[in-house]
Amino acid sequence: MPSPRTSPSARTSPSPRTLRVIGAGFGATVQDLGRPGHAALGVSPSGAADPRSLRLANRLVGNHEDAAGIEAPYGGLVLEAGRHTTVALAGPPCPARVGRRAVDTHAPVLLAPGERLTVGSPVHGLRVYLAVRGGIDVPPVLGSRSTDTLSGLGPARLAPGDLLPVGTRTAHWPAADLAPERPFPAEPVLRIVPGPRDDWFTPEARTALCTARYTVTSRSDRIGIRLDGPALTRARPGELPSEAALPGALQVPPDGRPILFLTDHPVTGGYPVIATVHEDDLRLAAQTRPGRTLRFRMI
Repeated sequence: MPSPRTSPSARTSPSPRTLRVIGAGFGATVQDLGRPGHAALGVSPSGAADPRSLRLANRLVGNHEDAAGIEAPYGGLVLEAGRHTTVALAGPPCPARVGRRAVDTHAPVLLAPGERLTVGSPVHGLRVYLAVRGGIDVPPVLGSRSTDTLSGLGPARLAPGDLLPVGTRTAHWPAADLAPERPFPAEPVLRIVPGPRDDWFTPEARTALCTARYTVTSRSDRIGIRLDGPALTRARPGELPSEAALPGALQVPPDGRPILFLTDHPVTGGYPVIATVHEDDLRLAAQTRPGRTLRFRMI
């Protein structure tokens, strides 16, 4: 198995090609597009919970879309550049400034040596993404630089004082001044397909899943979104052997309230999966903050 994760700063040289973490917000992590293909080893795919926003941030600074950046739930980042550096923010719009100068999200921003970028909290949405031209160049583990919060692979969560090495691999020069995105919906409707264990539930439970509102609880993270709403009643008792699962699986534990697996998810642990969220809608789920509601629609 790969070595346990270490602090990013423990592996950086004194090169000025770094970003210093002054404030890490509410659990910021390094993420790229993940390490799929290792489920047989029990390794989660990990990677950005909203990969579309990370890809956009990377395009804005001229990176390849799979370059590693920072995922910051609720924003709250403060970073200091070691040299002239181009960065971009994507995901939900949020207040941001360089020194006292306000800067736009969804646009490339140039930082001079010693300048600090301060990222506030988004009003809507949850996870803000920051890309830096050249990418965050922490050592890859199993082909990815992502932090896996469940297994402990990849770099540790960011902390004040960390030095993040900045790479040199780019795709092109930044080609857009601004790339605004459609606002995230206040109450997303997530498309689902049944199964693989929908026959373990009553018809009433399957109907409730597609008609009721479910509230995202504060016990949600990159592993899964715990939902509060009508309990889903089983048609048969007992448990299953643990099974592999995909991001988007709606696992139903004994209390009947579903858990929506996100990118750092485990195997099922014996609980049946009633349905699976369409992969194109997972970013909406990942951007729904605790206290908000969402609904499901069968396709």
